[in-house]
Amino acid sequence: MPEDIDQLGHVNNVVYLRWVQEAAIAHWTAKASPEAQAALFWVVVRHEIDYRRPALPGDRIIARTWVGPAGPRSFERNTEILRASDRALLARARTLWCPMDRRTGRPAAVSDEVRAAFATGPA
Repeated sequence: MPEDIDQLGHVNNVVYLRWVQEAAIAHWTAKASPEAQAALFWVVVRHEIDYRRPALPGDRIIARTWVGPAGPRSFERNTEILRASDRALLARARTLWCPMDRRTGRPAAVSDEVRAAFATGPA
């Protein structure tokens, strides 16, 4: 979209953040059980993004995401943003997410089911 392009003719950095969030939501929706989705929502605690190459108007983008180490109240999620035509790495993000209880709106413990489906190791 034209509004996603910055003054340098590149995709604006904020758009990368949107892609990171969209990838996380798609992964959660595709992999978590309906019960887990009904019990939890996630909030971002921290984003770190390393920009490698610019995305340009017309570039098709691939977002790959996976969950890394999990602590008692946080999950690390990694995301790579790639240009589809040559699979060049455009950006790499590391995000810490906190699970929240939908009923109380407070930080929540993560069930063994969710931990087994997503976590790859201790924080």
